[in-house]
Amino acid sequence: MADLSKLRQTRVLAVVRAPDTESALRGAAALLEGGVNGLEITYSTPDAPAVIRALRAEYGDAVYLGAGTVLTQRQAEDAVDAGAEFLVSPGTVAETVAAMKATGSLVMAGALTPTEVLTAVGLGADVVKIFPASLGGPSYFRALRGPLPDVPLMPTGGVTPGNIADWFAAGAVAVGAGGDLCSTADLAAGRYDVVRENARTFSAALERTFA
Repeated sequence: MADLSKLRQTRVLAVVRAPDTESALRGAAALLEGGVNGLEITYSTPDAPAVIRALRAEYGDAVYLGAGTVLTQRQAEDAVDAGAEFLVSPGTVAETVAAMKATGSLVMAGALTPTEVLTAVGLGADVVKIFPASLGGPSYFRALRGPLPDVPLMPTGGVTPGNIADWFAAGAVAVGAGGDLCSTADLAAGRYDVVRENARTFSAALERTFA
């Protein structure tokens, strides 16, 4: 069984979809300054491995760093070579999950329905990313966990400071947050102060949740 301790301790993964490498790096710095140290650099960001490599060099073990929107073997290998500790795919495709697992990193595969969750588990995913979690909300997530209590599930999409406690109460191993934490629009416009403040708000919500 995979070691999920670092993911559980991190609790929030910021999904970074940046228009270029500079905004990705500056956005990541803002997130860390705001107290969010779990970063998923997606492959929709140009030259994602370069961003991962630069962040690993700058922050070392102070950041829990991975790659998202992984769709190919090459992407999986390049991300891990750059310093990614975990890999996330938006769906569950057998070849992609196998390629991610071959790297030895923590593997998260996307699913929504019970059948898709079981498929991901059967292929060897360490964590199943419920996406887009906003479709069903915490109530659906809780219902999904009913017959699957031992499967580590991570909701992504629709996670906000206002409902983050509900997701953890429903049994999330961690949560992924994108637009409400680090939106592409804010990164493109250079609004890193907004990203920093969002991270502080998320961090405060986490402190209240686990107080």
